[in-house]
Formats: sequence, C-alpha cells, structure tokens
Amino acid sequence: MTAIIGIVNLTTDSFSDGGHYLDPQRALQHARELLGQGAHYVDLGPASSNPDAAPVSATEQIARLAPVVAALEHSRISVDATEPQVIRWALGQQLAMLNDIRGFGEPALWPELARAHCQLVVMHSLAGALVADRRDVEPEQVWQSVIDFFDRRIAALTGAGIARERLILDPGMGFFLGANPQASVLLLRRLPQLRERYGLPLYVSVSRKSFLGALVGGRPVAERAAATLAAELFAFANGADYIRTHDVQALADGLRVQNALG
Repeated sequence: MTAIIGIVNLTTDSFSDGGHYLDPQRALQHARELLGQGAHYVDLGPASSNPDAAPVSATEQIARLAPVVAALEHSRISVDATEPQVIRWALGQQLAMLNDIRGFGEPALWPELARAHCQLVVMHSLAGALVADRRDVEPEQVWQSVIDFFDRRIAALTGAGIARERLILDPGMGFFLGANPQASVLLLRRLPQLRERYGLPLYVSVSRKSFLGALVGGRPVAERAAATLAAELFAFANGADYIRTHDVQALADGLRVQNALG
C-alpha cells in the first residue's frame, strides 16, 4: 500500500502556500483536514527549501513546530528538518518520521539517530544545501548523482548503527535535481531501478513543482493540480511507497480508482 503524506508548511515563503499556515491554529486545522481526507501522515515543514527561501533560525523553526506537534497524534507526524538542533528536538518528540533534504549528512547526529526508532527519509539533493538549486545539469548526470549519493549515504548510516529497515529513499524532484525538468521525468521513470538496486521504500514528492509547470506549458503553481495528480499516479504505478502531496483528497481518490481498476 502506498502511504499518503500531507504537506503542512509552517513557513512564510514556501513556493505554493507560504504564509497560509504559519499560525498554529490554522496549521492544526489544515493538518486535521488532511488526515481526515486520507493522509497517513502529515509532514510539518518549519522552513522553506525553495531556491529563493530566506534562512530561518533553528530556534524559530522549533517555535513554529512545537504547538502543532503538541496537539497532534505523534504517530501520524513527520517533521521536515535539516538543522541539527531541530532534528535533535524532533527526535525527542517520538515522532513517526524525520525527513531531511540533506539526507542526514551530519555525522555528529548519527549516534542519536541510531538510538531512535522513527523512520528516516534520506533525500538526495543535487546541491546538498539548505535550499534547492537552479543549475542546469543533464538528466543522466543527475541520475548518476542520485546513485552515488545513495551508495555512500546508506553505507555511512548503516555503518553508524542505523538500522537499514528504518531508511526511506527520496531521490529529490524539481529544483532539487536542478533546472532541467527532464531530470525529474527520468527519475520518475527509473523508480523501479532504484527499488531493484537498494531494496528500500521509495518516497516521492512532486506536488505542484516547477518541472510539472514546465511540462504543461509554463502553468503557474495554482494551475498544476492535474499535472500533479498525473505524476503522482505514475509514481504509484512505478513503485512509490510514500507520496508527499498538497492535495490529499485528489490523490486518495485517484489511488482508490487505480486500485479498483486493478
């Protein structure tokens, strides 16, 4: 079964919904709506990672997360964090999942991660930075970057005592793979190859991303719903175990129809 991850951005400048859910009560209401629509988890993001995002201190990120985490069932929460202080705080909350766009690349954290029990979404990013990147790289080079990254990072994390079965692989999408939309297309097509190579669950986050806008003639964020659902259902058909989305109801309905059709 593919698990749906609902996106709740506690930010001022996320590319799709920045500022909508900065208020804790609005964020809570939205998280509960997404869970009611069929999300298995909600992914709380306290800092945006789009290429134009402003930095947010770890203290402010924790302040954004704390009231929302406190009011939700922890077994349904994922936190999207990359700052070590925020990751340490999240580990103390006994949440279901941590999601790091830099793939847990800080060795000082590895002993703490090894002692924890949450699932870890290890994401590849071409830049390996706090935000995505607009560099233009050929899709085959991006594919090789993904393979090289996962080969190294899985070995490092498991070598540090983190159980392999806790790892979930996210190849990155959109600007995390650079400016060329064909890089995301290639990665979606090669999800089965990632599954065959690593034998680990796959996590896909394509919702409303720029590469989808490019594929449909430059449509803005608000007009990418159909393109998003098409890409998400393609990811499902190609073996994605987790799909992270803004539009939980649409994806839940789409998956029901796909399953009914066999």
